[in-house]
Amino acid sequence: MISYAVVLSVIVLTLAYVAFNFVRIRRMGEGTAEMSEMAAIIRSGSNTFMKTEYKTITIVAILVALVFTLFIEKTSGITFLLGAAMSSAVCVLGMKSATYANVRTANKARESLSIGETVKVALCGGSISGLSVQAFGMLGFLAVLILWGGIDPDAVGTGFLANLQCNPSIMRISTYSLGCSMVAMFNRVAGGNYTKAADISADILAKIRHDMPEDDSRVPNVVADFIGDNVNDIAGNCSDLLESFVATMAAAIMISVVNFAGAGAEVLSATSLFPIVLAGGGLLGCLLGLAFAAIRKMGDNPSRELNLATWISSGLTIIIGLVASYVIFKDISIASFRIGWLSPWIAGVLGIICGIAIGSITEYYTSADFKPTKILAQMAKEGESFVVTKGDAIGSRSCLAPILLIGIALVLSGIICGTYGIAISSLGMLAFVGTTVSIDAFGPIADNAGGLAESCHLAPDVRVITDKLDSVGNTTAAIGKGFAIGSAAFATVSLITAYVGNYSSGAPVLNMASFIVVAGAIIGGALVEYFSALLTDNTIESARLMAEEGDRQLSVPGVLEGTVKPEYNRCVEMAARQALKKMLLPSMLALLIPIAGGFLFGVEFVGGILVGATVCAIPRAIFMGNSGGAFDNAKKHIESGAIQGHGKGSAAHKAAVTGDTVGDTRKDVVGVALDIFIKMMSTVANTLVVVMKNFTLFRF
Repeated sequence: MISYAVVLSVIVLTLAYVAFNFVRIRRMGEGTAEMSEMAAIIRSGSNTFMKTEYKTITIVAILVALVFTLFIEKTSGITFLLGAAMSSAVCVLGMKSATYANVRTANKARESLSIGETVKVALCGGSISGLSVQAFGMLGFLAVLILWGGIDPDAVGTGFLANLQCNPSIMRISTYSLGCSMVAMFNRVAGGNYTKAADISADILAKIRHDMPEDDSRVPNVVADFIGDNVNDIAGNCSDLLESFVATMAAAIMISVVNFAGAGAEVLSATSLFPIVLAGGGLLGCLLGLAFAAIRKMGDNPSRELNLATWISSGLTIIIGLVASYVIFKDISIASFRIGWLSPWIAGVLGIICGIAIGSITEYYTSADFKPTKILAQMAKEGESFVVTKGDAIGSRSCLAPILLIGIALVLSGIICGTYGIAISSLGMLAFVGTTVSIDAFGPIADNAGGLAESCHLAPDVRVITDKLDSVGNTTAAIGKGFAIGSAAFATVSLITAYVGNYSSGAPVLNMASFIVVAGAIIGGALVEYFSALLTDNTIESARLMAEEGDRQLSVPGVLEGTVKPEYNRCVEMAARQALKKMLLPSMLALLIPIAGGFLFGVEFVGGILVGATVCAIPRAIFMGNSGGAFDNAKKHIESGAIQGHGKGSAAHKAAVTGDTVGDTRKDVVGVALDIFIKMMSTVANTLVVVMKNFTLFRF
C-alpha cells in the first residue's frame, strides 16, 4: 500500500500540473474579434456533439453495467462505469483544452511571429490531453485496487441474480478496462465519421470543384472540419490510448494471477505491484519531460523539440523501471525470469524501444522530409491513379518493419520473462503514453490554428508559421497512430494470453491445429474486413451528403462572393447527425461477436476469432495509417511549392488532393478504429470467459 501511495502522489502532482496548464491556456489572448468568433463556433459545436454522443453512451453503459452486476459479479457494474467515466473525463477535458489552445496558438503566431513560442502554446494544450490520459487511467485503476483490497486469487463472487462463480478481483479489473474500451470505440467510430465526412467534403468543394483555398470560411463544411479535429483526433485519440494503457495493466495483473497464484503471496504481490509502479514511474517521466519542454527556450525546429520531450520521458521511464525492478524482485526467485530481477525490466525496455522504433519507421514512410512521400508527390504529376497506386505500395511496404519489431520484442520478452514478460513489454511501450498523446494532440491543435489563420484572414507570414506546425503535426499524428497500432498489437497479445490462461489449466495453450480454432481465426479475419468496409461506407456516404449541402449553400447569392455568411450550423448538425446515426452498429459488433461466438461454439472458437482478427487487423491498420499519412503529406509537399511549376491549384495538386481524400478515411476512421476493435473483443472475452466456459450451446 505504501507503493500505491507513492504512485497516487505522482498522479495528484500530474493532475495539479494539468490544471495549471488549463488555467494558463485560458488566460492567453484569443486575438482578433473574428478569431474569437470562429473559435467560439468551434467550441460550441464540439461541446454540442460530445453532449449528444454521451447521451447514447450513457444509456448503453448503464444497461451493460446492470447486466454485469445482476448476472456476473455484484460490483463489476460499478467498476465498468468507473472505466467509462475515466475515459469520458479525459475525452471532455482533452477536447475542451484543444478548443481553447487552437485559437491561442494562432494568436501567438500572429503576435510573436516565432515558431518556438507558437510550438510552446500548442504543446501546452496537447500536454493537458496527454497527461490526463495516463493520470486518469491510473487513478481509476488504483481506485479499483485500493477500494476493494487489492488482488485475492482465491476470492469467489457472483451476480445478484446468477450463481455463476468468478474471481471478483479479476472481474473488477477486466470490467474497468472494458468500460474504457466501450467509450473508446464509440468515440473513434462517431468522431472518425464526423471529422472525415466534413474534411473530405470540404476538400472536394474547395480544392476540386471551386478552386478555393483550403479552410476558406466561405465553405460551410470548413467549420465542421475544425470541430471534427477536436472530437476525433483529440477526444477519440485520448480514449483510444487510455484504453490501451489500462488494458495492458489489466492483462499484466491477470497473467500474474494465472501464472503465480500458486507460487506464494510474496511472488503474487510482487508481480502484481510491478506493473503499477512501472506505469507510475512512466507518468513521472512524462511529467518531467513535458515540464522541461515547457520551460526551455525553443528553437525553430519543432520536430527536434518534440522529440526531445519523448527522449526525456522514455529515458526517465527506463531508469525508474530499473530501480523498481531491483527493489521489487531482488529477493524473489521466479523460474520463468531467466535473468533474475532484471528480467521484467528488460521486457519493459524492449517494449519502449519497439514503440520508439515504430514511431521512427512511421515518420520515414509518412513525412515529406523522406523519400517515400517525396516520390509520391512527384507521382501526382502523372495523375490520380498513379498517386493512389503508389500510396498503396508505400502503405503495404511500411507494414513489414513494424511487425517484425513487434514479433521480435514479443519473442524476446517471452524467452526472458515468460508470458508475464509479454504483458510487461506491452506496458513498457505505453508507460510514457502521456508524452506520446501530448505530442499527438499537438497535431490537431496546430491544424486548427492554421485553419483559423486562413479563415480569419491573418497575414501570410502567420500562415507560414502555422503551416510549418501543421506539417510537423501531420507527422506527429501519423507517429501517434503507428504507436497506437503497435501498442494495440502488444496489448491484444497480452489479453489473448490472459484469456487462454483464464480457461485452460496449466500453461496457456491454444491449439491452432484444432478445426474449431482455425474456423474462428478465418471468421475473425473476415470480420476485420467487414468492419473496415462498414466504417468506410458510412463515412463516404456522410461526406457525399455534406458535399451536396455545401454546394447548395455556395450557390446562394453572396456566399461565394463573401458578402453573405454560410449556414455553418446546418453543416455541423448534419455531420453530427450522420456520425451518431452510424456509430451504434460498428461499436456494438466488438461487444457482441465474442459473446455470440462463445455461447455458440465455446472458448476455443473465440480464441481463434481473437487470433485471426489480430493477425489481419495489425498489418491492415498500419497500411491504412501510413498510406493515409503519406497521401496527406504528399499533398502538403506540393502545396509548399517544393515541386516547381506544380503548386496549389495545378493538376498535380488536384491529383494529390484526390489521394488525400482516399487517405482520410483510411488513417482517421478505419486504421484507428481497428486497433480498438481487436482490443475490445479481447477485453470482452476476458471478462466473460468464465460464463462462456460453462455455457456453450455446441461443444466439440
